[in-house]
Amino acid sequence: MEEFHKVRRLPPYVFEQVNRLKASARSRGADIVDLGMGNPDLPTPKAIVDKLCEVVRDPRTHRYSSSRGIPGLRRAQANYYARRFGVKLNPDTQVVATLGSKEGFANMAQAITAPGDVILCPNPTYPIHAFGFIMSGGVIRSLQVEPDDGFIPAVERGIRHSIPKPLALILNYPSNPTALVASLDFYKDVVAFAKKNDIIILSDLAYSEIYFDGNPPPSVLQVPGAIDVCVEFTSMSKTFSMPGWRMGFAVGNERLISALTRVKSYLDYGAFTPIQVAAAHALNGDGADIAEVRDIYHKRRDVMVDAFGRAGWTIPAPAASMFAWAPIPEPFRHLGSLEFSKLLIEHADVAVAPGVGFGEHGDDFVRVALVENEHRIRQAARNIKRFLSTSAKQPNNVVPLSAHR
Repeated sequence: MEEFHKVRRLPPYVFEQVNRLKASARSRGADIVDLGMGNPDLPTPKAIVDKLCEVVRDPRTHRYSSSRGIPGLRRAQANYYARRFGVKLNPDTQVVATLGSKEGFANMAQAITAPGDVILCPNPTYPIHAFGFIMSGGVIRSLQVEPDDGFIPAVERGIRHSIPKPLALILNYPSNPTALVASLDFYKDVVAFAKKNDIIILSDLAYSEIYFDGNPPPSVLQVPGAIDVCVEFTSMSKTFSMPGWRMGFAVGNERLISALTRVKSYLDYGAFTPIQVAAAHALNGDGADIAEVRDIYHKRRDVMVDAFGRAGWTIPAPAASMFAWAPIPEPFRHLGSLEFSKLLIEHADVAVAPGVGFGEHGDDFVRVALVENEHRIRQAARNIKRFLSTSAKQPNNVVPLSAHR
């Protein structure tokens, strides 16, 4: 039977191939150090869990909630932006709660995209940035760019060679998967360009609080006038170790927020009310929980860079996010990221995310997530050292076991 139209537009899920190998290896008794999926292993802070437990005991909170977010939660997010970025938001018209930033991005795509609309999107990037729009009938023009002097010229070329003119530009800094960080000056240039060319900016700031080396990543909304053309998405998943709670936000331009809110009203009733209350409690906290999470990832980053380097795999230290964007060691680069990821599972008991899953321009890299403790990261490095020392001299003779099945 022929696949449905929207399903046909989606490529095979690269990460699922790695997940199957990982499950198969574990079924054989292998101890896989899983640095693949960006799934935080840290527990949600106790005070947030306690607040959830307190509120859930009230049966009145078991009814349908508010799709756009309860008022206290939207106020808490507006207050967070005021404290962290110095950005003033109206919680009634410029803030909406989403079921995670991923779902929020997909819902925004549904809200604003007409069939054939062109979206300018970095490549590599987090898959929903592209496929949220593809599933909504849009067309992606990929940009192999970094947040530097080459960004605006690349976007200009994208506009010049797109018919119709692009509707929106995706930003994601700190980036998943590359961990690159943008400066406020960069955002100023992009906002000026977007206004001049009448383009919407959609910024994914999910990793705003996971940063190292003392420089907090800015928000594009800090640029005066950015709110005229921009919506920004944030998430509590990484900041507060709440991935399964599915709590995120979209903030910014009133017209765009209104469109997203209207679409959401037809699709969901919002997160469970006790989750929303607990999320507001977290946002209104003193920041100690955020600082503790950041410190743990910082230590893991340093251990990973040092241990993997000693193992023979040099990985640039990420300035932010919970990921490292690791170039495939030269003897294996010709294999591509998917085959190299398979080798690591089958010969080193280590799982990583193949870079090609984030776009074709990521195929010389793998993404390494800091989601295991320091002991396990060192264990992964020892396994990789053994693998590299025995196979790097004859990489062509090392093939995934799956190739023989």
